[in-house]
Amino acid sequence: MSEINGKVVIITGASSGLGEATAHRLAKAGAKLVLGARREERLVALRDAIVEQGGEAIYRVTDVTDRDQVEALATAAREAYGRIDVLVNNAGVMPLSPLDQLKVDEWEQMVDVNIKGVLYGIAAVLPTMREQHAGHIINLSSVAGHVVFPSAAVYCATKYAVKALSEGIRQEGGEEIRSTNISPGAVATELTTTISDPDTAKGVNELYEMAIDADAIARAIAYAIEQPADVDINELIIRPTKQPL
Repeated sequence: MSEINGKVVIITGASSGLGEATAHRLAKAGAKLVLGARREERLVALRDAIVEQGGEAIYRVTDVTDRDQVEALATAAREAYGRIDVLVNNAGVMPLSPLDQLKVDEWEQMVDVNIKGVLYGIAAVLPTMREQHAGHIINLSSVAGHVVFPSAAVYCATKYAVKALSEGIRQEGGEEIRSTNISPGAVATELTTTISDPDTAKGVNELYEMAIDADAIARAIAYAIEQPADVDINELIIRPTKQPL
């Protein structure tokens, strides 16, 4: 029987892309899912699809930039299932642009979602995981958390931060809490739709012509979760085979 079966898994950014693909894959493996995202109609459709296929899922509308909403998502998991085994910190945005365009509002959005949203998720689940002496936090960083490239300085900074937080969890988690940092390359999701700079969008869209399916990342997440408790998969980088960056 899979180590995933019966585990209570919270997924942020669950309404599309990597979050949606991960929800479907983990549900098929027997996980009990708690889905968080901003778009309720997408969450309802995802929950219903999972339930119709014999899976188990609940949802809460969740904006990860609102700490109270993230706490409410964790509370819903505890109330429904009595524990929290895994958090998949997936919600993220990528409005790339050169620094000299001074898109400060977009910089702040990336900090709020990509860093503070991850921190709020950690804060919401860590006390429960400590109480139950077990837990697994999976953070979605990026290839941009390993290399800086033009028009992505702020985005890269946020993803480097996610990588650092993942390592911090690993060091402080001891024997109880596992930490996995997953860094996707070009994956077919809605992430590129937030780029407002035309020149940057053109270059990114050309790169993303080689994008792999979101289920490639879902499989990696499932792989990390399904390891026995004494095995911690700390770092995974998943790119299209032909991606140069």
